Amino acid sequence: MTRPLVLKNVRIVDPSRKLDEVGTIIVGEDGRILAAGADARNQGEPAGAEVRDCSGLTAIPGLVDARVFVGEPGAEHRETIASASRAAAAGGVTSFIMMPETDPVIDDIALVEFVKKTARDKAVVNVYPAAALTKGLDSNEMTEMGLLQEAGAVAFTNGRHGLHDTQVLRRAMTYSREFGAVIALETRERYLAANGVMNEGLLASWLGLSGVPKETEIIPLERDLRIAGLTKAKYHAAQISVPESVEAIEVARKRGTKVTCAISINHLALNENDIGEYRTFFKLYPPLRSEDDRMAMVQALADGKIDIVVSSHDPQDVDTKRLPFGEAADGAIGLETMLSAALRLHHAGQVPLMRLIDAMSTRPAEVFGLDAGTLKPGARADIALVDIDEPWLVAKEQLLSRSKNTPFEDARFSGRVVATYVAGKCVHLV
Repeated sequence: MTRPLVLKNVRIVDPSRKLDEVGTIIVGEDGRILAAGADARNQGEPAGAEVRDCSGLTAIPGLVDARVFVGEPGAEHRETIASASRAAAAGGVTSFIMMPETDPVIDDIALVEFVKKTARDKAVVNVYPAAALTKGLDSNEMTEMGLLQEAGAVAFTNGRHGLHDTQVLRRAMTYSREFGAVIALETRERYLAANGVMNEGLLASWLGLSGVPKETEIIPLERDLRIAGLTKAKYHAAQISVPESVEAIEVARKRGTKVTCAISINHLALNENDIGEYRTFFKLYPPLRSEDDRMAMVQALADGKIDIVVSSHDPQDVDTKRLPFGEAADGAIGLETMLSAALRLHHAGQVPLMRLIDAMSTRPAEVFGLDAGTLKPGARADIALVDIDEPWLVAKEQLLSRSKNTPFEDARFSGRVVATYVAGKCVHLV
């Protein structure tokens, strides 16, 4: 039980109810929302409640990040479940889905239970494990999906790897359909992508780096969509980066395929030119694309064609990043900066605030069936309080993640999380 909480004079943006108004949020001692809206101002305050005047602040449902890599178990020097949870809270993320690429891989019940227990004991936000789709992520043999789901896995994925055996993929999708599981795959054609390190184009030629063509993403995506249509499974394209992928998904939806898709905040806020003089913190997969591609994806997000925005938080240490560009590991951290980077799109008038919060909170909760993404009465009080206009500078030494490989180092943002509540309990306060 927690102390009741009252947030007064706050702008409430709740996509689950299409609500955008100034009002009051009242949280009971059970950590559930009792009322949230303009009409709640007339309700009495619970006895002993903590009352906060939130004039000038915006309350949103805590963000739900559907793609987070954590080093624990096996690479705790990069990130632990505890440190990732603190970074998440600082970014307004109250729930995240942890990818199974650990050592050992999360492909059996014991490891799912390990993640859940560690999160209960040490995390300050809600952590949901995704289980490996294939044993060892090797694409050869599917895992015990039904048992893993019963143990608490909320999705099945091959992490950073595509699934290359179409027969295994068909069997997995057919099996997943029987219990409504989500299959979330990164689309990566292993031969076309084998030697590429950045977006294929003129800039890659100038830098003398091998390129990754768009077809590396599009070809396996179209294959996956066909198999999802064949099996009637729930398919989630875990990370797309080019408008041709959006077109393929739209065509599949018209055929009746159950498909959702996500894009990393990096591909909405950055482009290939940010690589500059071989800056490895910008070495990602999919690679950062052209400015035309970025703008097209921003528009697709605004139109609702892209369902979800993820941080794709992927901690890497000095040993894997301070290398020549072609040899450096892919990946960037992003839990602490996802919302602020997304608010750039809002301030530029490119994506409405309601759509942004929907894509980072309400929609991912719907896709993966999580108790999150809403401020309606009765819901768990996972709330981020945001100063939409507060300027701040991303200083590496202030980041809470154990790794510091952010592409937004020294970036200037407008909009910052000032407090985060999980089940009514304050877990981050500026």
